[in-house]
Amino acid sequence: MNPIQQFELERARDIDSQGKDEALKRATADWLLQTLPHRYSYHFTALGRPIIQYPQDMVAMQELIWSVRPDLIIEAGIAHGGSLILSAAMLALIDYCDAAAAGEVLDPSASRSRVLGIDIDIREHNRSAIESHPMAHKIQMIQGSSVDSEVIEQVHKIAANHERILVVLDSNHTHEHVLAELEAYAPLTSQGSYCIVFDTVVEDLPADMYPDRPWAPGNNPKTAVWAYLDGLRSSPSKAADGAPLAFDIDTTIQDKLLVTVAPDGFLRRV
Repeated sequence: MNPIQQFELERARDIDSQGKDEALKRATADWLLQTLPHRYSYHFTALGRPIIQYPQDMVAMQELIWSVRPDLIIEAGIAHGGSLILSAAMLALIDYCDAAAAGEVLDPSASRSRVLGIDIDIREHNRSAIESHPMAHKIQMIQGSSVDSEVIEQVHKIAANHERILVVLDSNHTHEHVLAELEAYAPLTSQGSYCIVFDTVVEDLPADMYPDRPWAPGNNPKTAVWAYLDGLRSSPSKAADGAPLAFDIDTTIQDKLLVTVAPDGFLRRV
């Protein structure tokens, strides 16, 4: 076993041990809960644009994009655009590294990799900031509800021109809405890629945490994930590529991060 393999084996063992440390997980959950009144997830930026995420989940996203190497990332939920920018920057970095490895000069216009963002309300100041960003050439946006049939059809037409797709769901967090998004977009996920559902942590938070929002324990992205996976097991279906559609919850990611708003939300297509 070479030193790199040895390091990776030790890391996997440490992550597994950490994921089984119930006291540590309770302490982490308490820490996360204490951050919520301070709007901790609103404190960060990605290449200059606000991104409403915990830094740990930002790290997980860059790891997954690098590993999966998608040529299309579909993101439901845009807000200030930071997540789109981060995803686009990772795709651009992959382009650069691939060109360098081949001994070629990078031609950005030749790359097909794109980020497709969907939001029911793309506010003009956010649209302007995204469209003027250096990563804008990698980004396409659709304004409309992610569960509207015309939007779904448009996304599927765009996806048909790509080979490796990663999906991110982070818009309306009610059970009904997320389940509809999963039914619409999870089948676009490529074999070995991920459909990532954010804010599943709502299921684990106090019922009165979001009194002004329609989601709460029992009605949130995690319950939608569970219902969707149960549905696939009881009524098998096919992915957009025609192969059988099945997902595993990749718990190694949440075990590694500890701090994440997406427990049970990293769905790997198997």
